[in-house]
Amino acid sequence: MSTDYVGALLDRGRERAEAERLPVTFQEADAEALPFADNSFDVVLSTFGVVFTPNHAQARNELKRVCRPGGKIGLANWTPESFIGQVFKIIGKYIPPAPGMQSPALWGNIVHLDALFGSTATIAAESKNFIFRYKSPQHWLEIFRNYYGPMMKAFAALDPEAGEALAADLYALLDNFNLAEDGTLVAPSEYLEVVVTKGS
Repeated sequence: MSTDYVGALLDRGRERAEAERLPVTFQEADAEALPFADNSFDVVLSTFGVVFTPNHAQARNELKRVCRPGGKIGLANWTPESFIGQVFKIIGKYIPPAPGMQSPALWGNIVHLDALFGSTATIAAESKNFIFRYKSPQHWLEIFRNYYGPMMKAFAALDPEAGEALAADLYALLDNFNLAEDGTLVAPSEYLEVVVTKGS
């Protein structure tokens, strides 16, 4: 079972599953109100997805609710200090979050995860890096401003002058993280690989 809030992303996943001949069922769903019965799954997995929920505690409740006792919740979450964590921070300078909204990068903070899950679960977390590889920093920005939801919304909401300033800040960030010296982009971004074991 694969879910997402955005139907178009599920369409791409469905195409990939068909190409790989994988028997996956796809369904639109809100991570804060999952359309599944209690204790439905042995494993519940989110890869850079649940982090975008407005209410972290409610999303946590849903992850735990649909996971069977003794089951596992697997998460991949960008850390606040990571490349993508810093992208979130830059976007927040130009488009302040709505009142009460928490940063998605908090899901990559072990203290925050302990506060969310710790009293009724066991948490194991390991720091890892995902490497972004693009033809150039300009290529990365072109792809992200056209396809990455938070950045699409930011550029769409800004006037041209503010949009240019946002792009300049992002290029400066790319310069800080880019390991390549040939004009391409090779940028590592730290994330936490988290396994939460639900109590009985």
